[in-house]
Amino acid sequence: MAAPRLTLVVVALMLAAITLCEGLRGAGPKKCCFRFNEKQVPEEKVVSYVKTSQRCSKQAVLLNTKAGHQLCVRPSAAWVKELMSSLDAKYLAGERSSA
Repeated sequence: MAAPRLTLVVVALMLAAITLCEGLRGAGPKKCCFRFNEKQVPEEKVVSYVKTSQRCSKQAVLLNTKAGHQLCVRPSAAWVKELMSSLDAKYLAGERSSA
């Protein structure tokens, strides 16, 4: 009679430990990039950008286009740095003018 109870307790403890470990790990990144668009994207086609999570294996920037697409690009590319700076400047200028 004690053996089935002991087995049940051990299984319950194992499930609790697994659940706790998975919960502590947390949710993974929403989006990571593994292939990159190498062609320069015209600034007028891009509405915003977001950097991928540091938990991704490769650093990337996601460009959001007017057509509703997301493109993965390398943040180290000179044209990407310039595009990000330009978008940041537009955003900050828009914030000041609406205040």
